Amino acid sequence: MNKKHKLVSYAKWGYIFIAPFFIVYAVATLVPLLSTFYYSLFEYRVQGFNVVGPNFVGLDNYKMLFDKTSFINNGQLQILQSFKNTMIMWVMGAVPQFVFSLLLAVIFTSARLRIKGQRFFKTVIYMPNLIMAASFAMLFFVLFGAVGPINQIIAQTGGETVYFFNQTWTARTLVAFINFLMWFGNTTILLMAGIMGIDQSLFEAASIDGATSIQVFGKITMPLLMPILVYVAITSLIGGLQMFDVPQILTNGGEPAGTCSTLITMLNGYISTTKNYGVAGAISVLVFIVTGVLSFIVYKTMVTSPDKPKKKAKKGV
Repeated sequence: MNKKHKLVSYAKWGYIFIAPFFIVYAVATLVPLLSTFYYSLFEYRVQGFNVVGPNFVGLDNYKMLFDKTSFINNGQLQILQSFKNTMIMWVMGAVPQFVFSLLLAVIFTSARLRIKGQRFFKTVIYMPNLIMAASFAMLFFVLFGAVGPINQIIAQTGGETVYFFNQTWTARTLVAFINFLMWFGNTTILLMAGIMGIDQSLFEAASIDGATSIQVFGKITMPLLMPILVYVAITSLIGGLQMFDVPQILTNGGEPAGTCSTLITMLNGYISTTKNYGVAGAISVLVFIVTGVLSFIVYKTMVTSPDKPKKKAKKGV
């Protein structure tokens, strides 16, 4: 008599092990995200000691953001100006960051240069990423203040004191530089990992064939590094659209005249000052949509799909 062997299925253990992640994600991320969408359709604010709402108003909160009679800032809609400021400061910091990080990654991973002490340099360039953005902002606020060390050096050399935070482009440049300083090390490490993941036999074959460094970089390194570059660009864009702590501390929430305000500093203003949670929810939803759209554009711009094979022409046509 043949005994029936009971088959043991281990598939359920995979679901059990990944269940904690989905539970925490649902509680800590998904529920707040859905509630933000929900409350963006309601009038919900604190007025004095009274709570107004929640009263369903549909898309009125979104219309209010684009109402020129209520939200004008220096002749522009506040949300559009904040978006423009955010993108300008992100580009000012991200473009040099990508170029500088890519250059360092190529240098450190070059088999021809064989730079010694790479562990030390990797540690040094990554260290700024470990420091809180608020600490960086306070440091630069003291350094470039009206009576700070930079202005004292300028005055001692016979120059005229510069009010860095009262001028649009100097303030924006400082915000962008801090973001560059904080994140170029992380970007360098990621790009180095991407380059080291490329098959070294490709570089050896190119060297044997007499290819120059520029040719190797353009024909081998860049195409094979593109997935990492896309990841870095999209994550940098997402972080840039969420820029808050540096401009908030360094420029007092967007000074001068709102030219350094970002989407998140604007959002913080509605939460902390006006306590209008309905409009704040609408801003959050718009930031989410803009982030998704721009990330999709960046992905489609940087990722090129392989050409489809052309169909053979029919005879007699």
